[in-house]
Amino acid sequence: MTNSSRRAVVPLLAVGVLVLVLAETSCSQQKRPPVAEQIAKTYGLDSFGQIEGIRYTFNLQVPGVNISRSWVWEPKTGRVSYEGKDKDGKPVKVTYVRSQINREPANVRDEIEPAFVNDQYNLLFPFHVYWDSSADVQDLGIQKLPLGTGSARRVAVKYPPEAGGSTPGDTWELFIGSDGRVEEFAYHRGGPTPPSLVIASWAGYKKAGPLLISTDRRGTADGNPLQLSFTDVAVKLAGADTWVNAQ
Repeated sequence: MTNSSRRAVVPLLAVGVLVLVLAETSCSQQKRPPVAEQIAKTYGLDSFGQIEGIRYTFNLQVPGVNISRSWVWEPKTGRVSYEGKDKDGKPVKVTYVRSQINREPANVRDEIEPAFVNDQYNLLFPFHVYWDSSADVQDLGIQKLPLGTGSARRVAVKYPPEAGGSTPGDTWELFIGSDGRVEEFAYHRGGPTPPSLVIASWAGYKKAGPLLISTDRRGTADGNPLQLSFTDVAVKLAGADTWVNAQ
């Protein structure tokens, strides 16, 4: 993965290690607007505890950049397996446990782990609306879609500048349809490194076991054409030996 490729990741890769928050107190959840839980439930929140593993490949195409990274994540153990390329374009395969990231080589700490955070946030962001206690979630009511001609419920998820999100200070704006699904989103990066604004549709919906996944995102990154997709999406359920492919 080249330096320019890393700069183009959408949303941009985090600097250092950011911890995914998979639980929060009931008190902090009660402070959130009801739509936060409603969104997460639409995507399978009530069944997430059944998930032993999630497999997917993150694919990003913008002018001059073509990225493909394959992951297997075990939410309960924090075990991550990665297959892709390093900054010099050489094949890389590695497995690590996120809670022990400080024991890993520099390339895992500084490149692979931030890439995992970025790609996982893109795949599962509807859950993070509910999971991430540091985020300020605002239900802004029905507003015009940023790309389409219709309207949808606009939900803004803003992270503080000191921590949280795929990178600190980010704001994600989700436009939720009447079926509870994200139709489009606008991502505003918290830091100065581009892209500062990503706008894309959410389509290609598939079910991977109990989880609902948008596998096709198309729009712009700082005005340039963008296509982000997830392929080879599957989940492994508790007690199962086989993967359930998204379909």
